[in-house]
Amino acid sequence: MPTETVGHHKRDFTSTPHQRLKRRVCNVGQRDTRLMANGESGLSLADGFIAFELDLMGAVLDQLIPILDKMEGEPLTRAAAQLLPDAQGVYLLIHQGQVHYVGKTDAEAGLRTRLTRHVAKFEQRDNIVPADVQFKAAQILVLTAMDIESKLINHYRTDWNGSGFGSNDPGRQRETTAKPPQGFDARFPINIDLPLDFLVAGPTTVHDLLMQLKLGLPYTLRYELEPGAKGSHSFRSRPHPDMPGVPLTVPVGPITARQAMQLVLGALPHGWQATYFASHLILYKENRAYTHGMPI
Repeated sequence: MPTETVGHHKRDFTSTPHQRLKRRVCNVGQRDTRLMANGESGLSLADGFIAFELDLMGAVLDQLIPILDKMEGEPLTRAAAQLLPDAQGVYLLIHQGQVHYVGKTDAEAGLRTRLTRHVAKFEQRDNIVPADVQFKAAQILVLTAMDIESKLINHYRTDWNGSGFGSNDPGRQRETTAKPPQGFDARFPINIDLPLDFLVAGPTTVHDLLMQLKLGLPYTLRYELEPGAKGSHSFRSRPHPDMPGVPLTVPVGPITARQAMQLVLGALPHGWQATYFASHLILYKENRAYTHGMPI
């Protein structure tokens, strides 16, 4: 390959600049790594050029974790949650001095909304009240497309993440197994005998009352739909044929989830069964015994 030595450098006159750059990319050696002024290193591919990857995630975590660790936790109450901006960010839930849960919010359901939902969740659980839990929250303006939640989960080794604290429906397969409740639900099961403040008193229908319960309860209520119904909105538009138009009356004054389900059972035809588990409620046209579920 014809070259000309100029000073300490050899120039190649037989290749195009693109070909010479390509060869340098494929044969990068130790000499091509340049130390930047800030101590970071980059990959030098050509004179006057460097390929530099900014470790944004590392920079955020290096600053965020020490700040979170130094912050004082605030008791998780409705009043405290309402003072937060409804903005994207991350938060920690702390119980008995230990970080148990890491959450991330987006702009559509921000910190205020998410932590208010958690207050409602703890209000309907046994063995714990919201004020037993503290929170630390941080608004993060560069959160988009960053997997900061999993990094914080790994750092704090939280035990409520992935153990039932979230709102995911465990599904029918889980109910029919002999596997006992675990994690958050086992320690803090739902309490269906606490008063509910969101139900509208007066005449209504079975389906309307079930929709109120499903949308208002801080845990899952799943009820049987018409055959073949699928999709997240089917509970609104495709209820079981026994439900639409069946009247009932919700009494004045707060009633419990148990009482509401008893109203539903009293209005439906014979053969329906409501069952509660440590994590959720179900209503199906069945007569079945569950290992870890109790009929209402």
